[in-house]
Amino acid sequence: MDSPAMTGDTNKIAVRSSIVESLRGCGFSGIRIDKEELKKQLTMPQYLRFAMRDSIRLQDPAAGESRYLRRTDDEDATAPPCPMVVFINPRSGGRHGPVLKERLQQLMSEEQVFDLSDVKPHEFVRHGLACLELLSSLGDSCAKDTRERIRVMVAGGDGTVGWVLGCLTELRIQGREPVPPVGIIPLGTGNDLSRSFRWGGSFPFAWKAAIKKSLYRATTGPVHRLDSWRVSLSMPEGTPVNLPHCLKHTEEFTLDQGVEIEGELPEKVASYEGVFYNYFSIGMDAQVAYGFHHLRNDKPYLANGPIANKIIYSGYSCTQGWFFTPCTSDPGLRGLRNILRMHIKRVNCSEWEPVTIPTSVRAIVALNLHSYGSGRNPWGKLKPKYLEKRGFVEADVADGLLEIFGLKQGWHASFVMVELISAKHIAQASAIRLEVRGGAWKNSYMQMDGEPWKQPLSKDFSTFVEIKREPFQSLVISGK
Repeated sequence: MDSPAMTGDTNKIAVRSSIVESLRGCGFSGIRIDKEELKKQLTMPQYLRFAMRDSIRLQDPAAGESRYLRRTDDEDATAPPCPMVVFINPRSGGRHGPVLKERLQQLMSEEQVFDLSDVKPHEFVRHGLACLELLSSLGDSCAKDTRERIRVMVAGGDGTVGWVLGCLTELRIQGREPVPPVGIIPLGTGNDLSRSFRWGGSFPFAWKAAIKKSLYRATTGPVHRLDSWRVSLSMPEGTPVNLPHCLKHTEEFTLDQGVEIEGELPEKVASYEGVFYNYFSIGMDAQVAYGFHHLRNDKPYLANGPIANKIIYSGYSCTQGWFFTPCTSDPGLRGLRNILRMHIKRVNCSEWEPVTIPTSVRAIVALNLHSYGSGRNPWGKLKPKYLEKRGFVEADVADGLLEIFGLKQGWHASFVMVELISAKHIAQASAIRLEVRGGAWKNSYMQMDGEPWKQPLSKDFSTFVEIKREPFQSLVISGK
């Protein structure tokens, strides 16, 4: 055991079985939610719905103005108590997407449920919400109240939720507040964001009742803040890398020159940036995730739901050498020897501080949430004396800190995940910088919020990863 982590009752595994979670999510709490009353709480007036729809379709906020001007005197122009829109990823949740979409449309209106294959979150922000803002400026009090009260639900996995949160951040950058808070209907495999904010870890069996209850909770649930973290990736120009969609090319990133580096910088570099909400990792766990990701893409019939995904993922990890490498080859080859340096900034500190990476560690994870790997808490709930000794503070999703820990081989990771032992605590940091270079291996594996990639490495020039907190926090509704 790496630290005196407070395990509590070790029999209480962080992740409940899908059946138990499903039953608890069915709404068996004695609360009966009337469908028609709920609909009145959520549904916007027809002219506003059509105005938003027209603006999004034509990609012009002014396209909805005619709906406002043509509305009749007897048409309801009162904003509902909690207007809501839902984004649904039809590819998540196995085969539930189409029927869930139909059910949601019945509980509010067709125009308030957005299929992500048709309407992207940024289109809603730039055109749908902008339409409400335009009508408000024309004196439409209903549009003004709707814009101020609106909430967003996301039916999908962690990646989908992060996509929507990232697009809503645009409102803060542009000074278009308030930013709508976000609730979650979990349709993914891990659903760690959903678990962290008490929306559950799986799509429930009795989903019709559960959806009503989720929407009702979204109208009344308290709103919490969530840190987001920007990853900046800099590599020699011409590096043949296939990055996930969460990383976009940028011209603006400039490497901090206040830290010693190995050798010289290349004349030209390629830079990419992206945002994560849950975790960034480098090493063996990312390699396993990368292999599983490609296996699922090549043979989608093998992974047609969350349970099947978890079974295949577990089996695949056993074939990649994380468990059996010590018996078959030099353990160092599966380690993190490609990391030349790791620096961090501690809370309220502007200076970079070098951190030694334990030689036994094969994966490094920088975690923001309390939930990782489908509900586990590898950082653990640490005793006050241990926190004081290590200079740590109690982890929180809005404290401006990432918890950095290491996983050794697969056996260690397995015991960490069932909370029999804790992870290898490395540091808490407000910023992280990694310098990586080719060596025994020509590639490094990285992932952020479940999106892995293989990073080719040069032997002559370093690749750099910097992680810093975004200036704006996201708003997430608590499910309970």
